Amino acid sequence: MLKLFKTIQRAGDVTVKYPFKPMEVSPGFRGRPEYHAQQCIACGACTVACPANALTMETDVAAGSRSWQLFLGRCIFCGRCEEVCPTRAIHLSEDFEMAVTQKADLFNRATFTLLSCRLCHQPFTTDKSVEYAMALLTQSGMDPASVEEMRPQFETCPACKRRQSLDNHGSTNLNYHVGEKNALAGN
Repeated sequence: MLKLFKTIQRAGDVTVKYPFKPMEVSPGFRGRPEYHAQQCIACGACTVACPANALTMETDVAAGSRSWQLFLGRCIFCGRCEEVCPTRAIHLSEDFEMAVTQKADLFNRATFTLLSCRLCHQPFTTDKSVEYAMALLTQSGMDPASVEEMRPQFETCPACKRRQSLDNHGSTNLNYHVGEKNALAGN
């Protein structure tokens, strides 16, 4: 018995003094998600990837805005939002203490203005996402002047782009005719 007490005394404290001293966490610990709205392009990838539905995004076409919201009360700290975010606007911190006095403090919100289509004037995406796409093209080595010439395409909604591609404005689809001549020449 005395031998056991000596072993226990040499071992020291086996618990941490957590509330009175900060708790050290392991590297790679997944804690509270931190969100940086200035980096976000409101693409919605994080809301699709979130298995707990802690992330939501709502588009109000009448107001021309898109609202992003994180409810920490539902978050399971899986890290999927961090993995899919193209701009690294979300990352998991090492902070795990989330005690609050009001439930509203568990919500993190951001609102983005929507860009209207050049043709139909309906809001369809955020201006930050258009700027991000153009910056990616410039960074890939494309000439900045050429990228700027493509701005009207980026600022056109998918429905209007579809309508434009179906309406050839009286011109002939060369791919169709070249393929048809090649098929006749082969016979």
